Amino acid sequence: MKFKKETYPGRVVHGKWYDDACGAAFAMELVGERWTLLVIRELMLGGRRFSDIRASLPALSAKTLTERLETLRELGIVERTHLPPPASAQVYQLTEWGRALEPVLQELGRWAVRSPLHDPALPLTPVALMLSLRTMLDPGRIGDLELWVAFDVGGDRFAGRLRGEELSIHPAGEAEMSPDLRFSAPSASDFLPVFYGKQKPEEAGNRLAIAGDPALAQRFIDLFALPPKCGS
Repeated sequence: MKFKKETYPGRVVHGKWYDDACGAAFAMELVGERWTLLVIRELMLGGRRFSDIRASLPALSAKTLTERLETLRELGIVERTHLPPPASAQVYQLTEWGRALEPVLQELGRWAVRSPLHDPALPLTPVALMLSLRTMLDPGRIGDLELWVAFDVGGDRFAGRLRGEELSIHPAGEAEMSPDLRFSAPSASDFLPVFYGKQKPEEAGNRLAIAGDPALAQRFIDLFALPPKCGS
């Protein structure tokens, strides 16, 4: 029996590129267009305005972002909603199915950074940094450690909760409770030499400020490690 290809608003979806029944092929048809996964990444920690997504991805044109968001809405990966007053702003957020892509992004990240071609000196968005910390956390090192951690990345603020075997992270409001530790830096890239390069803040140019017990901060930083490069 030959199965009829599914269509979305007049266009072929499954089989539009590869004519292949493999789930991985279909996944590429759904999210494999340029910029799509990065738009999804920027929504992974919560809904955002169009202008905020665009500001995080400055090389992405407004036209392309509009097209990608519309396609993701049609596919059921993203939905559009309005924030309640006083914000009353329109935001885009991932559906439950869309949020299920985080483990996919994590595995892609772990796999890709093993390449010697990976360049950590390229720009990094605050959301990408937060997802990187969730990805590169070693659960085996946590033990009984439980913490509230604040991350100030440029003008973006996040609250992290370390408990059990995971680090949950969400955008932080002004009413955020007093954290056990606070890490502050002008950019996401300023975190990398300390968290992954294991340099002291002063060795990395004092770009990352740490508030809280130094021993506790070091214990937290030691929870994160990049996988070894391939061939090493």
